[in-house]
Amino acid sequence: MNGKKGSVEIDIPPHNKAKQPEDGNKSGFQGFPCKAWIWSAWEFCKDDVDRVIFSFKVGLAVLLVSLLILLRGAYEIFGTNIIWSIITVAIMFEYTVGETFNRGFNRALGSLLAAILAIAVGQLAQLTGRIAEPIIIGLSIFLIGAITSFVKLWPSLVPYEHGFRVIIFTYCFIIVSGYRMGNPIRTSMDRLYSIAIGGFVAAFVNVLVFPMWAGEQLHEELVNSFNSLADSLEECVKKYLEDEELNQAEFSEKVMDEFPDEPAYRKCRTTLNSSAKLESLADASKWEPPHGRFRNFFYPWSEYVKVGAVLRYCAYEVMALHGVLHSEIQAPYNLRIAFQSEIQDAANQAAELVRSLGKDIWNMKRSPKTSLLNRVHSSTERLQRVIDMHSYLLTPHYDLPDNSSNPLPKLSHVLPTTPYDFLDQEDDVCSTNHEKSSNHLTQNLTESYYEMMRKQSRRLNSWPSSEVDPFEKGGGFRIGILPQMRAVKSTAALSLTTFTSLLIEFVVRLDQLVEAVDELSKMAKFKHEDL
Repeated sequence: MNGKKGSVEIDIPPHNKAKQPEDGNKSGFQGFPCKAWIWSAWEFCKDDVDRVIFSFKVGLAVLLVSLLILLRGAYEIFGTNIIWSIITVAIMFEYTVGETFNRGFNRALGSLLAAILAIAVGQLAQLTGRIAEPIIIGLSIFLIGAITSFVKLWPSLVPYEHGFRVIIFTYCFIIVSGYRMGNPIRTSMDRLYSIAIGGFVAAFVNVLVFPMWAGEQLHEELVNSFNSLADSLEECVKKYLEDEELNQAEFSEKVMDEFPDEPAYRKCRTTLNSSAKLESLADASKWEPPHGRFRNFFYPWSEYVKVGAVLRYCAYEVMALHGVLHSEIQAPYNLRIAFQSEIQDAANQAAELVRSLGKDIWNMKRSPKTSLLNRVHSSTERLQRVIDMHSYLLTPHYDLPDNSSNPLPKLSHVLPTTPYDFLDQEDDVCSTNHEKSSNHLTQNLTESYYEMMRKQSRRLNSWPSSEVDPFEKGGGFRIGILPQMRAVKSTAALSLTTFTSLLIEFVVRLDQLVEAVDELSKMAKFKHEDL
């Protein structure tokens, strides 16, 4: 206060002028984050060095065709139409050799057809006189544009969509230039020469300077999908069996498909989304000449797409396993660990078979998979028989006994170790051990169900609809909550049944995967390797 009535004096500290430039630099740095942009560009280049090589290759090709204009001698020979060679390089040059050849074929064929049509229509229009000539030219431009735009939408002609675009603007350029200059034939020939020069330079640079073959990328992409599928399967089963309390994420639009602690899950999701990429690489590979390890003419690149389709068919089951892993209702840890050895063995054998198939494709060798497939089927048969023999654990029909702190014994201690022993010992096991183990296992399982349902009841407020308090009351629990407790126990136990069923279904689909890889090895003439 300064002493005057109704007035207030505010002391403002003097501004430090020495810090103004620093603050200005900070604000300018935040507005133009050059350092962050350079760092992100560096990470982008380091992630795939081929991107940098591709950029330099395009620059080299454009420089070579530009010399035809910069050098006086070359410019006097080719004239101003040589500018179309630069446009051809910029449009035709693609990331892989196959895509470049495909784009060049479309451009060459489209330019040739457009030149022929333009010459024919131009000559016909000149014969009709100066009055009707512009009318015919305008009508022909309308018809060519409408017809080509309609035809390029035909499903079987979609790969040649670029060629139809070339027909439109090449025809319009030649017919209009010929009308004004009076010589459509010369204009067409000059344009074809320029396109040929640009196409030759683009193909020359792309093939001879660090070539990027679409076939090799397709081969590597398919093998990586095999390894990713095997890793995802093992990671899912390991997490399902080792985590005593699975942390359930709150599903929303943001985290529905995001599990940052599971890289193999993201790889499996990438495998499911690889259909378009495999088809694009296969289409580009068909245009490539024999190269590297792929020295056979008419190499069966389409078979890679078929194998990828079967592989995605198997990946659907792995994604379903991840769905069970992250579901809200989970089987008790004691129940999951009881079948641990059988589930782990089936998953490991299946993952080993998938990796072996991917390794054969990578090495381009054909080896029999009978022994591996038999081992996978044996481990899966053992899992299925264990589930059948101890199905009473998954569908409880007994009254809840008193709580017990004894752990649930593993089934491997009381079951045969090989699947073939089940055929001889199934009757004995069912008759002697079923009655003894059922009461003991059910009694020990009650505590895990009881504790699990107290946690899930707090998380799932809508089902069951009862409050949490009755679970804390001993007397009220046995009378009022028993039917609901049985329903929840059955549903939680069925979660394990769903998981094992999906694992068995995955193994069944492996038969189709083996057949698809075998068909690819035959058509591609892989080297036969006897085990």
